[in-house]
Amino acid sequence: MYEIKSSAKVFDQHKVFNYTLAGRPLVVETGKLAGLANGACLVRYGETSVLCTATASEKPREGIDFLPLSVDLEERMYSAGKIPGGYLKREGKPSEKAVLTSRVIDRPVRPLFPKDLRNDVALTLTVMSVDPDCEPEVVAMIGSSIALSISDIPWNGPLGGLHVGLVDGKIVINPTEAERKVSDLELTVAASRQKVVMIEAGANEVPDDVMYDAIMLAHEEIKRFLDFVDAIVDEIGKPKFEYPSGELDHDMFDKIFAFCEKDLMNALDTDDKNIRDARMVPITDAIIEKFSEEYPDLGVQMPELVYKMQKKVVRRWLLEDGKRVDGRAMNEIRPLAAEVGMFPRVHGSGMFTRGQTQVITFATLGTLAEVQMLDGIDNETEKRYMHHYNMPGFSTGEAKPSRTPGRREIGHGALAERSLVPVLPSEAEFPYAIRLVSEVVSSNGSTSQASVCGSTLALMDAGVPIKAPVAGISCGLITEGERWMTMIDIQGVEDFYGDMDFKVAGTHKGITSIQMDLKIDGLTPAIIKEALESTHAGRDYIIDEVILKAIEAPRAEVNEYAPKMMTVKIDPDKIREVIGKGGSVIQKITADTGAKIDIEDDGTVYIAAVNRASADAAKAIIDAICFEPEVGAVYTGKVTGIKEFGCFVEYAPGKEGMVHISKIADHRIEKVEDVLSLGDTVKVKYIGLDKKGRMDFSIKDAK
Repeated sequence: MYEIKSSAKVFDQHKVFNYTLAGRPLVVETGKLAGLANGACLVRYGETSVLCTATASEKPREGIDFLPLSVDLEERMYSAGKIPGGYLKREGKPSEKAVLTSRVIDRPVRPLFPKDLRNDVALTLTVMSVDPDCEPEVVAMIGSSIALSISDIPWNGPLGGLHVGLVDGKIVINPTEAERKVSDLELTVAASRQKVVMIEAGANEVPDDVMYDAIMLAHEEIKRFLDFVDAIVDEIGKPKFEYPSGELDHDMFDKIFAFCEKDLMNALDTDDKNIRDARMVPITDAIIEKFSEEYPDLGVQMPELVYKMQKKVVRRWLLEDGKRVDGRAMNEIRPLAAEVGMFPRVHGSGMFTRGQTQVITFATLGTLAEVQMLDGIDNETEKRYMHHYNMPGFSTGEAKPSRTPGRREIGHGALAERSLVPVLPSEAEFPYAIRLVSEVVSSNGSTSQASVCGSTLALMDAGVPIKAPVAGISCGLITEGERWMTMIDIQGVEDFYGDMDFKVAGTHKGITSIQMDLKIDGLTPAIIKEALESTHAGRDYIIDEVILKAIEAPRAEVNEYAPKMMTVKIDPDKIREVIGKGGSVIQKITADTGAKIDIEDDGTVYIAAVNRASADAAKAIIDAICFEPEVGAVYTGKVTGIKEFGCFVEYAPGKEGMVHISKIADHRIEKVEDVLSLGDTVKVKYIGLDKKGRMDFSIKDAK
């Protein structure tokens, strides 16, 4: 007989840490789940729970010059008590929101890894329970930081993350679902104790000073939270593992840089990306010819070597000489151009050019039945306004096949979308579904903000009555120790070799979006303030000098090829009559007029047609179906039927009432035919309902 035994304790390493964040309990559990990961924690905030794991490969990946980091937010529909839509009934590719959340977490985490780490690192964040008042994005960001901090993976954290709202003019930390619905600000801030590491925002034209105050308030809250994280690390944190450095050999770099420094400076001294790339070809060929025997791995290391040599030249020019690659001043924007209405069959189009960056945005208007349906773990079920961004290989001069949109394309599309939402008319004001597509046809930096400008142009060209034009621009940064310098409208090489891409979109009145990408460990308040001021001046200039000179205001009418929309409000009790049995009535209206009709439960009727006449015809039929005569009112109609007891008169399209023979004339008549004929036009007065509940009309009383 076998005797089965079990260890006395399964979770002998289980630890629970408690904190109160924005008035709600935050609980971090370790040592119970995912024990084989380098670092893991289950973070509970309110009733939201996210399992956060950090895993690293034992050995570095060979032949690469970057950190192979992956961040994946895994949305599970069970977390919201839902079954996935579609045929398979299981989670498929990440939703757009999951991709965007993964990017928001990646951006602050990545700069805090050692620059020479080449081991694969994977952050997997599995949402297991969702409380609408406690967004998984914040929980996952916090959990990522804790999982990395307690792991043995080299990382210069911790950091904290928060959402910030603006409700009735008051800044709110981690707003609830009800507060988010009325908030004028949707701001995400990640920060270390010393600096702000990441900013992502959507806003309803929030002023610069209010945005700055919100960022600073979030940073103060994060500093307090990091004391809690430090206490966890002190208790259970692992020593960081050693790794072989992926850094280039310094002696090799210095020798090769000295060899080609003058040629390199000449190659970079141009505002034309094509010329710069062409000048680099003979330089790289000369390097390989001279040094390949001395350094056998030079071919593999060449991309990183060229990158670091160019970076050294560009940064030295900026910091020591105040010189930009293309010769501009630090506050100077590249040459600008804008054009609308380039393509006759589309509903709206706008081309925006800034230097060698060029984006064409197309606007398409559709019925509200064409809104995008969403199937996610939050309570958002549809989206009326959609923005998609495409960046093909030819835009950067690369010969590569087109693929499905990657995370970058999805992120840039979402940023442009967020930038324009605050100025769009309401559904009641403009009952259309709106889709914008930005085609990047040439890219040399800041294509996402060019697509914001192109979107404004396309919307105005399509006749969308936006509240104000929106422009976007980016601010760059170069740092060296305590020295720093910002520059407006960075081009590709400055983005590539600089320390920051601070993108801000907005109107004259205020900010509508922010996205900040960093390659350093964070920003000081002074840098943030200067970036906000410079981007405000930049977008004001673009709006006044470029956008409004291309098109002064939204077109008075939508494009001739766009559907013509009309809104009618009917009594909800009449909806059944408009639809008809089995949809017979509404189908007949569509067949007779060519109009498409959608009806909401509150009695709002949306009519879409290819021309105004069709829409008017459909409206007339619906008005007639829902028409109710007023007692004492006189109507003009036609005789549609004659009987011994009286006649029938069509007093409104499709509406008939009866006139008794005694109410046809002032004198007695024997036959209706003696006075009336079919098709006669007569005036009738509505008397009210008779004893049997029928509508009673009179001809003699209408005279």
